[in-house]
Amino acid sequence: MADNKMLEEIVRQVLQSMVQGSQTNSATSMYQAPNQVQTQAANAGLNPELDYPLVSKRPELLKTPTGKKIAEITLENVLNGSIKAEDVRITPETLRLQAEIADGVGRYQFAANLRRAAELVAIPDARVLEIYNALRPNRSTKSELLAIADEMEVKYNAKINAAFVREAADVYERRNRLRTE
Repeated sequence: MADNKMLEEIVRQVLQSMVQGSQTNSATSMYQAPNQVQTQAANAGLNPELDYPLVSKRPELLKTPTGKKIAEITLENVLNGSIKAEDVRITPETLRLQAEIADGVGRYQFAANLRRAAELVAIPDARVLEIYNALRPNRSTKSELLAIADEMEVKYNAKINAAFVREAADVYERRNRLRTE
């Protein structure tokens, strides 16, 4: 019992430090971003100054992949088994919300990375690793890379990532980095 209380206190301290660190980083980012930046975050109703970090300021927007509210992720629920590993995976929606916040402070490249990540969540981990290996120089033919791009776009609706793979295929072709058949 004492071990559970100690573990709970450690988790509470770690979570608190993460929230405080996010707020500090958020404030720093706000000063670095142009004041006139009003982008997709404003259009979607998110205000980086008011809504970030989402976990503490807009928890009602965050859900687990299984539909649980973020408030349901507690040490007690983990210990009693009602929270499983699939409950603590990030969702595409959460990544898109984070991208809106990033856009709102002028961090456009980071926002683009988050949107690509949101697409990749739908692809099984094992397949992501296979795609990663296929993208290494001299590992795939151009037709294999284009087939991967088509699969990503059609099967997983990962249009941004599919475009990335097509671009890689073209660059590899120009730089002679494709596997010869």
